[in-house]
Amino acid sequence: MDIAVENLIRRKVDILFCIGGDGTQRGAYALYETAKKHGYPLSVVGVPKTIDNDVQYVMRTFGYLTALDESRRVIDAAHTEAHSRLNGISLVKLMGRNAGFIAAGATIASQDVNFTLVPELPFQLEGPGGFLAALKKRILARSHAVIVVAEGAGQDLIPGESGVKDASGHTRLKEIGLFLREKMEAFFKAEAIPVTIRYFDPSYQLCSMPANCEDAIMCDQYARQAVHAAMGGKTGLVIGMIHGTFIHVPSGLIVTAKKRLDLDGLIWQAVLAATGQPARFGII
Repeated sequence: MDIAVENLIRRKVDILFCIGGDGTQRGAYALYETAKKHGYPLSVVGVPKTIDNDVQYVMRTFGYLTALDESRRVIDAAHTEAHSRLNGISLVKLMGRNAGFIAAGATIASQDVNFTLVPELPFQLEGPGGFLAALKKRILARSHAVIVVAEGAGQDLIPGESGVKDASGHTRLKEIGLFLREKMEAFFKAEAIPVTIRYFDPSYQLCSMPANCEDAIMCDQYARQAVHAAMGGKTGLVIGMIHGTFIHVPSGLIVTAKKRLDLDGLIWQAVLAATGQPARFGII
């Protein structure tokens, strides 16, 4: 960080806007602290941009609603595919390393999802109260199912080394989508129930779409607030939004934790109502 700040000093950069999610904001906070150590008046202002919507003190990050739009289109196709086949199962893996906001929001928007699995809620596969038993009951009753799983869900179920970090410092996730597909194939084969499983992984499709109108307007508003803060001499902050009001959140607070789904809150309760799934799969 010293080299980075020395480069900014040499180039006479005194305002730095850092646009991104928690990783970007951790870097921004480190730059702010290093500039302060050097005694350099660098205004560091963060703008929360992530489709995961997992930044603390921010009701909605821009990019989230665009990701939901595209997720729903994928789920619509997955539902059509599952419904067109006897015992058709469509498994859709969506982004969401530590928080299931995309999976939950897309489920509510679609209303055609039967099971939603998120990182916040551990689940069991096996046993009478497990996920596979619930899926079997659905197939026998309705002859099709749509499953949405966030990429960070069920990591404890997958064999292999845990806690391995990638180059950006994020924990390297194990592949929950392919793992679930293999488990479902083996389960229904053992149960002598013929099924057709289709796997949808639109991950980078979600974050590569042009911003929809709501996100484009939100981006504009965040940008204006960030410029006002920087020109006013503020530093070490991220533009947040609570109850429709823009606020300045100290960067040190942003980097302490991630926002996660409240399993007792309205969003998750809406997911349970839309899917009809049990509140827990074998976990008390």
